Amino acid sequence: MTENKGTGCVKQAAVLMLQGTASDVGKSVLTAALCRIFVQDGFRTAPFKSQNMALNSYVTADGKEIGRAQGMQAEACGIEATTDMNPILIKPTHDMHSQIVVHGRPLANMSAADYRSKYLLTAKATVMEALGRLRSAYDIVVMEGAGSPAEINLKDRDIVNMNLAGWADAPVVLVADIDRGGVFAFLVGTLELLEPHERARVKGFIINKFRGDLSLLQPGLDWLEERTGIPVLGVLPYIHDLRLEAEDSVALEGRSRPAADRQAGGGIDVAVIRTPRISNFTDFDPLTGEPGVSVRFVSRSAELGQPDVILLPGTKNTIGDLEFLKEQGFDAAIAEAMRSGSTQLIGICGGYQMLGRTLSDPEGLEGRQAAETEGLGYLPLATVFAVDKKTVRVSGRLLPDCPLRLEGGWDAAAIPVEGYEIHMGRTAVFEDHQGSAHPLFEIRETDGEPKMEGCGAKNGRIWGTYLHGIFHNDEFRKSWLNAIRAAKGLRTEADTFSAKALKEREFDRVAETVRQHVKMNEIYKLLGIG
Repeated sequence: MTENKGTGCVKQAAVLMLQGTASDVGKSVLTAALCRIFVQDGFRTAPFKSQNMALNSYVTADGKEIGRAQGMQAEACGIEATTDMNPILIKPTHDMHSQIVVHGRPLANMSAADYRSKYLLTAKATVMEALGRLRSAYDIVVMEGAGSPAEINLKDRDIVNMNLAGWADAPVVLVADIDRGGVFAFLVGTLELLEPHERARVKGFIINKFRGDLSLLQPGLDWLEERTGIPVLGVLPYIHDLRLEAEDSVALEGRSRPAADRQAGGGIDVAVIRTPRISNFTDFDPLTGEPGVSVRFVSRSAELGQPDVILLPGTKNTIGDLEFLKEQGFDAAIAEAMRSGSTQLIGICGGYQMLGRTLSDPEGLEGRQAAETEGLGYLPLATVFAVDKKTVRVSGRLLPDCPLRLEGGWDAAAIPVEGYEIHMGRTAVFEDHQGSAHPLFEIRETDGEPKMEGCGAKNGRIWGTYLHGIFHNDEFRKSWLNAIRAAKGLRTEADTFSAKALKEREFDRVAETVRQHVKMNEIYKLLGIG
């Protein structure tokens, strides 16, 4: 914290708020970039988003759950994420109902109407206390808004956009995405729907994802500044192949492709089944950087085809998404693919639960009534959903007799793994099938006893785990992919990239892009820093 030497008083951190003309305009990445720049320039910096609605979540070091974007932004700052950086997380379970997570722990399942009419009345204190702690501990706090500040039906109880900017006395930079078209209408229209005191907080515009000739855009920028009296602080180019984690499944739009549209020249075809409540799909990001590996998200069973790997991802509503798979014919499509004898079927978290025989929800935690559902039946597992939610980081190793090693191509040395768990289900092997279901990992929680985790069929072609981030483990990922390459007669890779090092390079890349195209001296003036 900063101290006024003349008075001995603690000086609060400077704040800057990024708001957007819509969702997915790039606020989260721009926040991370500014965080990295401020840290590079010697300022202790932290991110903040008062309320986040996302199914991609992040587990803090003390086992709490926050939005993944704020976890990623904390990494850009080089600090451990805390729940103060995202005190309220909304995780949709189905239409108009969500799990409300406050300071990393589930508070309740609420309808949208109940959340708005009841919880939001008391939320300001939670938000401002968290922000106050950050401002006491850091030099700069970069605040991120949500959606658009011009959602007039929600503004009276807003805790994440203009009301928050007012409470924190924060200058606002409005971000717009030119790639989707209509950028001037988005910016001017947003301002028109703000109250005069809200418009007065908007101190600059940043236009994001520009692909064209800036000289052709300049007349529009001049008009915008003359019309609004607000300066354009920068026009950011479209950054191709940016490898930073997305927080929302909106980012998956356009990434669904049929089986025929795979990487030219062969390679490994990985199909991720996209369910309505898909969560933590960033688990698969490292696979997209591996040579010869094509990752596609499929929403229709006809798109599945005969991939080398079928991945069932995490989900916020396992039973609901399992019913979706069956209704859409994915169960039959998966069975057809598995008949080839070469496809691997893998489940992560909710997908792991789906691979079992039964799923029971006696308390109605995933819906409005108790339910028991048949799983896909590929592993002899039974899952029961419990009230207590498990959120924890873990580390351990791949077991020497793990069935995955039977596939060949695995390194003989011990392979370390780490990851995190976020789930409400408890999964166990049916007693009469103990011999046909083999654990995959030996893991331990912080200061905990080692335990067996995961389950795989004896032939190594079907397996599942609760460990999110399993493919971020470089040695595990390399050995697993090399086993698939060897089985296909492809050349194996002697080395692999570091997922952590790649992320650091991407933070630096996007920060350098912002430095080149945004008037950082004006940003510092907004912060009151010379």
